[in-house]
Amino acid sequence: MTQENKQENKMGVMPVNRLLITMSLPMMISMLVQALYNIVDSIFVSQINEYALRAVSLAFPVQSLMIAVAVGTAVGINAFLSKTLGEKNFEKANVIAVNGVFLAVVSFVVFALVGIFVSAPFFASQTAIEQVREYGVTYLTICCTMSIGIFMQTTFERLLQATGKTFYTMITQGTGAVINLILDPILIFGMFGLPELGVAGAALATVLGQMVAALMAVFFNIKYNKELKLSFRGFRPNPELIGQIYKVGAPSIVVQSVGSVMTYGMNLILESFGAAQTVFGVYFKLQSFVFMPVFGLNNGMVPIIAYNYGAGKRERVIATIRSSVAFGVGIMLAGLIVMELFPAQLIGLFNATEELLVIGVPALRTICLSFVFAGFCIVAGSVFQALGNGVYSMVVSVARQLCVLLPVAKLLSLTGRVEMIWWAFPIAELCSVSMSVFFLIRIYKKTICHIGETTESAETTVNG
Repeated sequence: MTQENKQENKMGVMPVNRLLITMSLPMMISMLVQALYNIVDSIFVSQINEYALRAVSLAFPVQSLMIAVAVGTAVGINAFLSKTLGEKNFEKANVIAVNGVFLAVVSFVVFALVGIFVSAPFFASQTAIEQVREYGVTYLTICCTMSIGIFMQTTFERLLQATGKTFYTMITQGTGAVINLILDPILIFGMFGLPELGVAGAALATVLGQMVAALMAVFFNIKYNKELKLSFRGFRPNPELIGQIYKVGAPSIVVQSVGSVMTYGMNLILESFGAAQTVFGVYFKLQSFVFMPVFGLNNGMVPIIAYNYGAGKRERVIATIRSSVAFGVGIMLAGLIVMELFPAQLIGLFNATEELLVIGVPALRTICLSFVFAGFCIVAGSVFQALGNGVYSMVVSVARQLCVLLPVAKLLSLTGRVEMIWWAFPIAELCSVSMSVFFLIRIYKKTICHIGETTESAETTVNG
């Protein structure tokens, strides 16, 4: 057995808590940095004026959809690849990886067309303020037509994660975020002799950071990811493998895409409540600083569960789930406490007007009540995906955001009091917890408790 194979096997032998921290911590740190630059990005944009901040906030549903496709496809690649590596089928793993890169390129082309043809009507549907529309179309067109970076970065980072090399993904994501942070003020305000680009500068800083991170991720795969040998010579898309990737990835895409639909719907509901749309956008920037570490935890958890599922190690799967739930809920509890204690200070970071503070403080304090429940549901959703039952995540997400959150928010908006609308979030999250528990029990009975039974039966036969 080679040294590389021994390193890959850590997902099957290292103590679970230590393994989970080792796999997740680099991702949690890099995603915290990403959340930080998302917040700083909006802080810089808010210095232009509130309309610029609102435009960037209204662009979020399309950006979120783009990330949903990139991450969802990569989740499918990651889970399928980790399971295949756990089964020691290295040749098939290489083919999976190459097909995954192909899907990233196709996704980029689709969103480039979205940026060119959809940006203007998208903003026209959300606001009648001409300046917000102009800012928004400029920002979104650049983010979409130059999105090759985010798709390639996400895909190649998941290839590294699937083989346990999460340290390198911390470097790529951290570097991309730092480049974004450096370029933001330079391009937005025209420093060092460069022209003042405003919101276009914010968009360029984002896509350039993503492109550098993508190039680094490609380099690390070629240099250090010896388990995978990427070769496109004679490449043809493999419909069967692509179908397997999307069996897990498509529900993830739908789950995150539903978030885009929810955000768009909420923006429509909030349009008649003054600065409420801006507050909603600010909340999403702030909550990312709480949610991103949990997503980083999940990125470390998914390959561990998928690997041990493929290797038939039931107890390690169960232990990983328990530890992940504890860590996830703990992170969200910390976020809840901070938002309850310092809402005005957090909103004040965004050059807040008095109207933003009046609407924003009760908004943050109400919405964050859902955080602890959300932590459990996020981890549960990733467990479903790692075990090849991503459709459960899809059902929970669709029910929470489209069947509960938006209808409840619309009903509460009829009171004419914007502070009532925010209660739709904790109400929806309670429904989500109930469904997640139900599906977790179901998947335990149908899948988890049967992991390794074939191996155990074979060993009993041999020993007997």
